[in-house]
Order: sequence, then structure tokens, then C-alpha cells
Amino acid sequence: MTHRFTCRVYYEDTDLAGIVYYANYLRFIERARSEWVRGLGIDQARMKDEDGIVFAVRRVEADYLHPAKFDDELTIETTVEHMGGASMVLRQLVTRTTDPKAAPLFTALVTLVAIGRNGTAVRLPAILRRPLH
Repeated sequence: MTHRFTCRVYYEDTDLAGIVYYANYLRFIERARSEWVRGLGIDQARMKDEDGIVFAVRRVEADYLHPAKFDDELTIETTVEHMGGASMVLRQLVTRTTDPKAAPLFTALVTLVAIGRNGTAVRLPAILRRPLH
């Protein structure tokens, strides 16, 4: 299952050279992950309040391949690479919406861990695992 999320590059996202500042790709892929979870029917605020579970990023492997520029519309694709007991690895790919067959601009492998109220890893909620299998 691949989730797609689009966003536009605003002036505030760029650096002096007029290209997307490298750290902003992390913001873009975070938004895409949030929408992916929402699309699965998971209310993260309720999950935190009722179950005490939140997601934390443990690791990001990122490759900056080509620059995105002001006013580009980007598509972020999110797919599950691996689902473990308390963690999952997502692959996220950023392309220009207008040229989806072109080479990716940015790719990342993101490891997320489910964290309980006491700050330790806990089993991923069943509601998350169910729609993925």
C-alpha cells in the first residue's frame, strides 16, 4: 500500500540559493506520515490520551538527490518496508508532482517506535497493524 501526499514549496521553505533547505524535507515527510496514519483511521491525539502511546522517530536515513525549488508541487509517497513488534520502517520518496516519472528529489528510510507513558518501547497498536496486512 502506497500513500500519497502533496504539498507546495513556499518561499519560507527555501534557502539563499532558492532551493528547498535540506531540513525542510524532514518537515514534508513528517506531514506525509501524519496524513498516512490519519488515512488509516488512527487519531494520534486520542491514542496518546487513551492508550498513552505516541510514535517517535528513532532513525532517518536520507538521500538528497535533486533540488526542489520555490513553487514546486511535491508528492511524498509513503510505503511500509518493515513492521516489527514495537517499530516500523517506512520508505518515503519525494518527487515533483508535475513529473512523477522523473528521478526522485529525496528519499528516506524512517524508523518509528511506539513509546508508552513510561517512555519505553511498547507493542505497535493492533489498529495500526491490521490495515497493513
